[in-house]
Amino acid sequence: MKLSVDKLYEQPDGTRFVLGLSGGKDSSALAVFMSQEHPDLDIEYFFSDTGKELPEVYEYLQKLEVVLGKNIVHLNADRDFDYWLKIRYGHFLPSPQTRWCTRQLKIKPFEEWIEPTLEEGNKVVTLVAIRADETFREGYISTNDLIVPCMPFMDKGIDKEGVFSILEDYGLGLPEYYKWRSRSGCTFCFYQQKIEWVHLMEKHPDAFAEAIKYEKDAIENGSPFTWSERESLIELSQPERVEQIKADFEKRKARIGRRPGNALRPDSDEGVSIEEVYGSSKICFSCHK
Repeated sequence: MKLSVDKLYEQPDGTRFVLGLSGGKDSSALAVFMSQEHPDLDIEYFFSDTGKELPEVYEYLQKLEVVLGKNIVHLNADRDFDYWLKIRYGHFLPSPQTRWCTRQLKIKPFEEWIEPTLEEGNKVVTLVAIRADETFREGYISTNDLIVPCMPFMDKGIDKEGVFSILEDYGLGLPEYYKWRSRSGCTFCFYQQKIEWVHLMEKHPDAFAEAIKYEKDAIENGSPFTWSERESLIELSQPERVEQIKADFEKRKARIGRRPGNALRPDSDEGVSIEEVYGSSKICFSCHK
């Protein structure tokens, strides 16, 4: 059952209030909102670190710590990505159908972090950054009744424009990666659009090369998945294919229509973001909020 933000101060002694950060705009704005609107609430901010994040994410989290005046706890899995890929999952890449990366590198470290609190019989309230203008999507779902979600943005009617305003008002703005990418998450996130893979290749060639290495190893060992749907990254990175992907993106932007640029949406010169072009239905809540 969801807890109303107005009931936060009515929780029993021993209750922990935790807020997970992905490095994305919504969870960051929620952290700022809660720190300003509820400064006397002892909130623990955490980031489940896969070890495969963009450098821009770490930079933004450091800026966020300054605004919050509080450290963000980094949670790490006891085994790294390579172990889970090559040993535990037999070289099979994670995919929308089998999101083992989220389970092993995001959710499991979180569960281990809060386990002592639950063993003591105390409640854990998770503050979740689902906005008022979003269709309700379940994030982390627990069968433990002591883990209770609270969605302040939904309760207070804060939408995407409100998120932008919060980040601007407190001098954060958007993470730098929003200039070329629509979401936070691992460098090789399989939810990326093809234009985002192209941008990754151009902005972070080392990370793109690592993704190719993982994909090649997986295919050679029988994985049915590639990172990007229906083509390998080697195919995607060919000059002719890159030009085709860029041209398709420009056509899609043109169909949406040009409008004056907005400093809060630096995703493109025309002010049309990748999220607006392709939508945001494919999202991993633990990674991209």
